Amino acid sequence: MKTTRLLFAALAVLLLAQTPATAQFPGMPRINRDSLHALSVQDHARMLGQLGLTAVRPGRDSNSPDPARQPNYDEFTANPYYIYPDPLTTFAGKPVRDPQTWYRERRPELVRVFEDELYGRLPAVIPAVRWEVVKEEKVMMEDVPCIYRELAGVVDNSACPTITVRIQASVTWPESAGRNLPVVAEFGYALGNFNFTFPGVPKTKSWQQQVVERGWAAAVIVTGSIQPDGGYGLNRGIIGLCNRGADRKPEDWGTLRAWGWGLSKLIDYFETDPQFDAAKVALEGCSRNGKAALVAMAFDERIAAGFISSSGKGGAAPWRRNCGEALENLSADGEYHWMAGNFLKYGADPLCENDIPVDQHELIALCAPRPCLVSGGLPEGDRWQDIIGMFIATSKASPVYELLGARGLPTDIFPGPDQGLMDGELAFRQHHGGHESGPNWPYFLDFFDKFVVSRKL
Repeated sequence: MKTTRLLFAALAVLLLAQTPATAQFPGMPRINRDSLHALSVQDHARMLGQLGLTAVRPGRDSNSPDPARQPNYDEFTANPYYIYPDPLTTFAGKPVRDPQTWYRERRPELVRVFEDELYGRLPAVIPAVRWEVVKEEKVMMEDVPCIYRELAGVVDNSACPTITVRIQASVTWPESAGRNLPVVAEFGYALGNFNFTFPGVPKTKSWQQQVVERGWAAAVIVTGSIQPDGGYGLNRGIIGLCNRGADRKPEDWGTLRAWGWGLSKLIDYFETDPQFDAAKVALEGCSRNGKAALVAMAFDERIAAGFISSSGKGGAAPWRRNCGEALENLSADGEYHWMAGNFLKYGADPLCENDIPVDQHELIALCAPRPCLVSGGLPEGDRWQDIIGMFIATSKASPVYELLGARGLPTDIFPGPDQGLMDGELAFRQHHGGHESGPNWPYFLDFFDKFVVSRKL
């Protein structure tokens, strides 16, 4: 568990890097962290006012003296709702028995509900992105000579010059690899530093190293450069630019959807460069970035495969489960910005999680039939993420994969640690450790190779 604690500490450092002690947006004075939180609280209150609400229920908090606010980890009480929405029945009650009905009727209506009720709609007009090469240099990844290219996606801000959005991304590939390379992309917090190690932790190969050793390209896109990770930033970033600095409306996109849009723009770039195969782009994210990776893959069908790690609520964990993180945590002023404003109403009486017309197995189903690995650590390493709930959601998405000619999970019995269910396009693997993706990287890369890179069409 020492390794897990060190990784948690490192994650905390990275998250603090996204919300520094002081921050400065273009055209605004420098703001300290307490003031940023105050801005988030104010924006949260304004959104509640738009919805006709005054407050949301408090989220789960292991430090709270109130027993009702303690997170639940008892499996005997973790399933208060036994009936989940059927992904293969339309909202009008029509069974979906063939792929044509799925693509023509069911998938579009699920997309609409996830947009309207959970993650928000993209604006009708989003400014264009112009990609620039900031620098390109030769680097060594252990003993592999590589090319490292740093990119900037400059968003046209002519309609609102006070807001600047410059997407930070990078891509690294073996110098001798040729062209038309598969790409494994990650939602990250910063560029560079491929082989950083933690004191006292044995050095392991970075995921980028593992990717380039296979002859592929490794890409990183910095989420905070697309949209700040806090309610304080909703008047900035791509969301603020599209709104010209005005407040969001309840149906507008949240930060998870904005990060997914940024990844889609990076795929646009890969489509213009013969060095890369834009039809073979995989996406990984862990924790909040795992939520974003699943959302991105569900909405953008160009993403060829997904590695969804430790994503929890708002990611692969069902809303209707009472385990670890709760819906109310995501509707509170610390995390609401990830979601559409309309989502907050489910965190306020009289509505609750059982009133949401969809659940996360249907978000996973929107990825079908593309290969998708749902991943997480041991409960004792990370109980908050609800690893059993993520397995339940993955299992409940399997019928959609099978309808579309792919393979879902072969069982609905929860597997033990390191007993991955990896034979089909929809896969699940619980690894030793906690809130991290590292232990499952080799398995995902084999999975991506099997179902995307090496598959003959």
